[in-house]
Amino acid sequence: MRFPRGLTIALAAALVATALTVAPTGAAPPSSSTTAGKVILAGQTSLQPIDLSAEVRPGRDDISDGTTSVHPGERARTNRGLDDSGASGSSSANGPSTVGSAARPAGASLLEGWEGLNHFDQRFGSSDGNDAFSLEPPDQALCVGNGFVFESVNDVVAVYDKNGNLLSQPKSMNDFYGLAPAINRTTGAFGPFLFDPTCHYDPAVNRWFHVIINLESLANGTLTGVSDIDLAVSATGNPLGVWNIYHIPGQNDGTEGTPDHNCGGGPCFPDYPHIGADKHGFYIAINEFDFFGPDYQGVDLYGLSKSQLAAGAAAVNMSLTFIDDSEEAFTVWPAISPGANQFETHNGGTEYFLSSTAAFSEDGSSEKIFTWALTNTKSLDSSPALQLKKAMVPVDEYVIPDNATQRSGPTPLRECINDTSLVIPGLGVGCWRLFFAPQDQPAHNEIIPALDASAASGMQQVTFAGGKLYGALSTAVSGPNRAGIAWYSVSPTINHLGVLSAGLVAEGLVAASGANNVIYPALAVRANGKGAMAFTLVGPDHFPSAAYVTFGGNATGAIQVAAAGLGPDDGFTGYAAFVGDQTRPRWGDYSAAAFDGNTIWFATEYIAQTCTLGEWLNTNFRCGDTRTALANWSTRVFQIAP
Repeated sequence: MRFPRGLTIALAAALVATALTVAPTGAAPPSSSTTAGKVILAGQTSLQPIDLSAEVRPGRDDISDGTTSVHPGERARTNRGLDDSGASGSSSANGPSTVGSAARPAGASLLEGWEGLNHFDQRFGSSDGNDAFSLEPPDQALCVGNGFVFESVNDVVAVYDKNGNLLSQPKSMNDFYGLAPAINRTTGAFGPFLFDPTCHYDPAVNRWFHVIINLESLANGTLTGVSDIDLAVSATGNPLGVWNIYHIPGQNDGTEGTPDHNCGGGPCFPDYPHIGADKHGFYIAINEFDFFGPDYQGVDLYGLSKSQLAAGAAAVNMSLTFIDDSEEAFTVWPAISPGANQFETHNGGTEYFLSSTAAFSEDGSSEKIFTWALTNTKSLDSSPALQLKKAMVPVDEYVIPDNATQRSGPTPLRECINDTSLVIPGLGVGCWRLFFAPQDQPAHNEIIPALDASAASGMQQVTFAGGKLYGALSTAVSGPNRAGIAWYSVSPTINHLGVLSAGLVAEGLVAASGANNVIYPALAVRANGKGAMAFTLVGPDHFPSAAYVTFGGNATGAIQVAAAGLGPDDGFTGYAAFVGDQTRPRWGDYSAAAFDGNTIWFATEYIAQTCTLGEWLNTNFRCGDTRTALANWSTRVFQIAP
């Protein structure tokens, strides 16, 4: 089974690992192994306050990153998710009654919002200027605290105040981590390629945490198989100040002190990082694949001493738990709590996780999710000795949804590929010649693409608050074939024998009316049970829009629009001319939520611009600096008072 995805570099890093096998307690212990060691401080970085005074990476057949990039005239390979032959269930989920069935204008709970980072910022607007590739999707990272809003996407970062004013010049992730540019357009040399950012502000230690995956590349663009999980931790509570950088080797093939997970072809491939925190630890969960092969191997759970990271220690205690139970462990998402008093302190400190299982079924459906726990997390501060436990939770059926249709509108990139009549000076007849050599003339039959609606119905952002776990995932819903969202509230318990059990407190379904879709949720709930969930609303009645529902009393309100989309998604990953038979219109693989006192901030992908083919051509493809030649995605940042 293949869940393709990936690309990046590895820097100097040290991981001193010793074999330490832990036998978890519980009725059905997961198949896992644990190693302990240290991760070494590698350097520092900072974001600079604003000074008021090759288009894309070549694709490869074996790229397995959820971040697709292409070079004009070449066919890129799209990425993460099940094999094209994998399940993409078209049957309907027999879940709870649908709520939020109609979109309406935003209500009083929407406090603030603005357009965040967009594709123009990613490609041209960062401090590197012209040293970036065009990337899809803008995998979303958002963290908020101390009056700052920190947003990161593939592959740029910026800091705002709470009114949406930029406080730092957008900066490329390569620059932020002190790496060579993704592409040096003067020399043509490739640098590290970074993807899948995620971040968290932890009020308990007053620090900002940022994680991204990084694969090593030769100057000619060849990937070496060496990888890092890059971690930046602020030295203070101000994200505009100094950050300490740590590099965790991710190839897990026995090199650089890593354990050998026996991935096919040698090195393993770390993918799709998710982060969480409890009182004692900071956690990174990774889906692991063969780097040079087709297979999925399992999940890596990294636990690091939060206090040592907050102190900027030169060597930080780390525990790596590998779950090779690949039929039940996929996208095992760690929990984040809304405040320091919400951490689970029993059993020596406990970090909880949720995961789903539809990715492994024959028909793309499932009626169970899993709760996981790492206990004895206090040991991260001294001698790591964590124990892993799991418990199955029966739920109503959920199904991997098909792609989400879009409302029709101007799509200049698509129209250009299809055009055979415009005269392009110096090139000939046909707009398509702007991108392709005559011998590579594409078929001129591109249609407005349907958006990727689900990462194999993987669990999305998880909250632990008031003793309960909350999570959500994409699912097919009844009626017209469309994507909806299933959400869950779970109560975990570990008894005196150390056995984990988890009871389903509530579950529900969010779906839009008609043939419209809601995709890629982020659910965040406070200790009082009130919260909200953000997602993209898209369908025949809606251009891709930023939307949300409020949550309370184990129920959700009606769908509300935080920012209406202005046109269809018109990115290169939706067109066979660029990606061949692997057409999969890339969308943000997750929205993001961040707690800030009694409010919750969200960021999600939407389309904030529209322009005609003529406007696109006459503005050097920029349409007033709202898009680029190859993509027009944007993000919306907004605040909710649930």
